[in-house]
Amino acid sequence: MAARGNTNSMQRVKVYRLNEDGQWDDKGTGHITMDYMERSEVFNLYVIDEDDNATLLAHRISIDNIYKQQDDSIISWIDPQHSAQLALSFQETAGCTIVWNQISSMQQILHFDSLNSEAFHNVISELKELPDVNISNLPLILKVVADYGNTDQMRLTELMLKNQGAFFQKLIDVFDDCENRKDIDGLHMMFNIVKEIISVNNYQILEIILGDQLFMKIFGCLECKLQDSGRMLIIISFSDDEGHDQ
Repeated sequence: MAARGNTNSMQRVKVYRLNEDGQWDDKGTGHITMDYMERSEVFNLYVIDEDDNATLLAHRISIDNIYKQQDDSIISWIDPQHSAQLALSFQETAGCTIVWNQISSMQQILHFDSLNSEAFHNVISELKELPDVNISNLPLILKVVADYGNTDQMRLTELMLKNQGAFFQKLIDVFDDCENRKDIDGLHMMFNIVKEIISVNNYQILEIILGDQLFMKIFGCLECKLQDSGRMLIIISFSDDEGHDQ
């Protein structure tokens, strides 16, 4: 796991592990990051040491109800894989709240994935609205957009175009918030969401997100991946009704 260069105080945590004497051992201070592995649909939590970039903690998010939030700044759980009780103490309560909400959102996605394919289709078919657009819901938004894009593009398009496409402006507001917070994980999640939206290849959607009002911000979302990888991954090309390139 590579260290993240841009971090802020909301990502800063202390890692504790309960020892055999019932005392909490301080395992170090670092910065927390949440990773989503799209192909395997696995969510991981990492804490990278702020001094030597060593991995203080690597944890796969569990669907089980093992997590507890305490005193607005601590998240603790019993890790069944290592038979250990762990705790994260956040420097800022806002950072704790964001990570707690992300864990909850990830668990919802894992719950959906645990259903068989028919039951899962029934669950997403019952959704009347897209998830609320906020930083904590970015993993859930990505999951819904990716699944609808593969199984029911018409419904996805209908939901995204409601209220004159207000969904896209809300996404851009979240992008701005992620930039202001220097939330690298949120920015990477925004890249994946925008990539999935573009892959729907709907003219009405492209007309909105590539219009004068949103284009620069949408490009900014894609640029997050460029800055991370150093190379262009997506080329956008679409045609008007007469077949001319735009």
